[in-house]
Amino acid sequence: MVLGIAPWNAPVILGVRSIALPLACGNTVVLKGSELCPATHGLIGEALQAAGLPAGVVNFVTNAPADAAAIVEAIIAHPALRRVNFTGSTKVGRIIAQVCARHLKPAVLELGGKAPLVVLADADIDAAVDATVFGAFSNSGQICMSTERIVVDECIADDFVQRLAARAAALPAGDPRDLAGAPAVLGSVVDRATVERCNALIDDAVAKGARVVCGGKAESLIMCATVLDHVTPQMRIYREESFGPVKPVVRVRGDEAAIACANDNAYGLSAAVFSRDIARAWKAAQRIESGICHINGSTVHDEAQMPFGGVKDSGYGRFGGKAGIDAFTELRWITVQMAPRHYPF
Repeated sequence: MVLGIAPWNAPVILGVRSIALPLACGNTVVLKGSELCPATHGLIGEALQAAGLPAGVVNFVTNAPADAAAIVEAIIAHPALRRVNFTGSTKVGRIIAQVCARHLKPAVLELGGKAPLVVLADADIDAAVDATVFGAFSNSGQICMSTERIVVDECIADDFVQRLAARAAALPAGDPRDLAGAPAVLGSVVDRATVERCNALIDDAVAKGARVVCGGKAESLIMCATVLDHVTPQMRIYREESFGPVKPVVRVRGDEAAIACANDNAYGLSAAVFSRDIARAWKAAQRIESGICHINGSTVHDEAQMPFGGVKDSGYGRFGGKAGIDAFTELRWITVQMAPRHYPF
């Protein structure tokens, strides 16, 4: 049996991911739904039961937030439980890793991110801006792969920031259920805590010298796209995951400084590098400390057949492809003796 713990921010995709490969590998599964979207996660189990899966193959558990620790501990401790996969925050991932270690249960942990998008001096600026806008503001920045650090060579930074600010400022924000107006790219964030966190990051950065080039602090759950320029390591947003539509631009000089900036963070999930010279970009990508790196593409990019996961504080283990099969199966050795064998005694 495999325990899959899925997050709220992409409830259908990540809920299904937490159980699909374990099922394909012959396991039964328990899906523990997020406390923020239990009904949505419950629909996955209902759909699979309606499709004809036998009772007990897919099981669904949900709980009040105060009961989460005890319930997860009890499931992991059960002798039938062989594997755990968790997608969520690094803070909670550390706790789950400790519980798994106590019970000697392997885990796949896909945790937080602070994905850098590196724009080298010879990059196609329009292509880099397009990828940045998509990677930074899809789902209002509430994606583990979301572009969280925009690292730009100073020789093209003025031009890049001007184009990025114009594109970001034009993104419509509103209630996606309102069909009367233009379709909203940025809908509401998940809760008030997200607004307060992002506003605090803006205040801290501005107080330390950053410049707001578009957007700004929000008063409601519908937040506009915000870009902060001239961000430095002294600012909280340089290192902390915003998990919202507030994104920092860090100016650097040269490829070495860009790579060093990309690696100057505890996380290591996704990354991107932009350059017209593929060999130059490839050398940079090889040195960036991340489980995933896309050359001339967005940090938000996933394919089911590819190994998906991070390094450092972004977790360990991989979903997807052969790596995912390895994660949810046991490698065994079986022999058959076909003739008499000599033993020394």
